[in-house]
Amino acid sequence: MLSSYYTVAGFGEHEIVIQKSRFICYINRAKTEKEAQEFINTIKKKHWDATHNCSAYLIGEHDQIQKANDDGEPSGTAGVPMLEVLKKKQLKDTVVVVTRYFGGIKLGAGGLIRAYGKAVSEAIDHVGIVERKLMQIIRTTFDYSFLGKIENELRSSVYKLKDIYYSDHVEVETYVEEGQVQNFKDWMTDLTNGKCVIQEGDLVYLEEKI
Repeated sequence: MLSSYYTVAGFGEHEIVIQKSRFICYINRAKTEKEAQEFINTIKKKHWDATHNCSAYLIGEHDQIQKANDDGEPSGTAGVPMLEVLKKKQLKDTVVVVTRYFGGIKLGAGGLIRAYGKAVSEAIDHVGIVERKLMQIIRTTFDYSFLGKIENELRSSVYKLKDIYYSDHVEVETYVEEGQVQNFKDWMTDLTNGKCVIQEGDLVYLEEKI
């Protein structure tokens, strides 16, 4: 699992008009090639009457799956420029479709490359990018006498408080970046004078808009 990566914030669409042609960009996350293909097919059905429905996607921790489709535009003028925008912005698990309604004015190869690239770039700016960071959930159990001190320290620290559970003892769940786990354990041990039980929970991704 990657310690962190970038992807789009979620589904979105954005339209631009160039030389009377409409370019409608649809963008979404896709964790598998099947999800990407299903998204593309959904847009194609929605815009069955469009001149072109060009697409691209980038999937996998190391971008193992990369596909670009010009859908009738001159080879290399649509899908590849769209894919290049995803790569340039270092996005992962992302699928994009640009629907074009031809406006009667030919753009030429260079014009098409710029138009499709611009459509995707503006759509990404419109939707937004998030950084997904891999976090370890740490459960710390301690006596009530430490509650006020630990809660205050946590809220002013770099660590993210997830939940506090109250029973015979207090159990605090904290999100800790994977590389900071031992530092967190040492810190919590110091705060409680060693009077705590620390357990590692699940690994999860937390998102932060950038």
